Amino acid sequence: MLIVIALISAIILIVWILTPAPLRLQLIRAEKGTLSVSVDNEGIMRVRDAFIVASPIAATIERITLRTGDTVVRGDTVAWLLPLSIDLQAKDQALARLQAAQARWSEATLQQREAEIIRELASHELERQRLLVRDHFISPQALDQLIARESTARAGVSTAQARTKAAQASITEVRAAVNTFTRAAERKTPVLAPASGRVLSINQQSERTIAAGLPLMTIGDPTQVEAVVDVLSIDAVKIRPGMRMLLRDWGDDTPLEASVRLVEPVAFTKVSALGIEEQRVNVIADPIGLPWPLGDGYRIQARIVLWQQDAVLKLPGSSVFRVGNEWHIFVAENDRARERTVIIGQRNRDDVQIISGLREGEQVVRFPSRQVSDGARIKDE
Repeated sequence: MLIVIALISAIILIVWILTPAPLRLQLIRAEKGTLSVSVDNEGIMRVRDAFIVASPIAATIERITLRTGDTVVRGDTVAWLLPLSIDLQAKDQALARLQAAQARWSEATLQQREAEIIRELASHELERQRLLVRDHFISPQALDQLIARESTARAGVSTAQARTKAAQASITEVRAAVNTFTRAAERKTPVLAPASGRVLSINQQSERTIAAGLPLMTIGDPTQVEAVVDVLSIDAVKIRPGMRMLLRDWGDDTPLEASVRLVEPVAFTKVSALGIEEQRVNVIADPIGLPWPLGDGYRIQARIVLWQQDAVLKLPGSSVFRVGNEWHIFVAENDRARERTVIIGQRNRDDVQIISGLREGEQVVRFPSRQVSDGARIKDE
């Protein structure tokens, strides 16, 4: 009996030694809950209608008294411009053109007077010759020549008069240009606000000489804002107007809600932090529930919800793994790991939807490793 007992004990000890210990794994229970698929990225807030006020002319701008945040009304004067004085070279050129026009007018006047004298002489000569033809002292052919000469003299007068008028018009034009330069150098030009709102930024605060078209300030309504988020173009094709957008990490734990209004039809190239060129698209969303405590240029973390459903049987994405074209999991049954094929649906970066192959409440290995096989002994950590 002692020998038998010893043999049985030895066999049990050998079996216990050779039998592998159960794998300690983390098990989770399959449960139903809300699952959403989203596109997450960083974005900014911006004023919907921002007006950039620019200088219409090259001028000297007086110091702007407004400050960032001041309220303005459409039509208010936001800046004063003093047009640049004409330089000496341009002034001398304008005066020279005026003198030349006056000289041409004097010349044309003298030519007109000369043509009128020639016409008068031709008219008197024609009258005398008419009397001689009537008394038959000269031939009618000689009278025809005098008639042609008198007509030529009359046409010369008309030409001289037209030349005089042209010279006078040239004087008027050049004098108007000189007067315009003089008045422009002495007249201030106001810059008016194009819309009502608040001053968002001022580009030129101090007095200085500026070029035409230089931005002076930006005006907009800070209560009318929109969210702008750039996403990858492969994600942009999934986004549609009306989709829900949640804004997180804006300064409070409560997310703000917005609705996608526009997915811009044009992509742009942006270099990522890793130095990779990416094609990105701006997604613009309008806030739901104004006012928002966010201003122009504020940073936001946006989540665009592509799909969401309640009462979905789901598992962590780390629980499923591929075998060929199928998805598999390990289910805990009587302290044994049983490999099972499942069909999955939607998934995000954390969870995956299980359509079939698993029942609610069953325990599943959360992080299956290569040591786990079908039928292996397992134990929950």
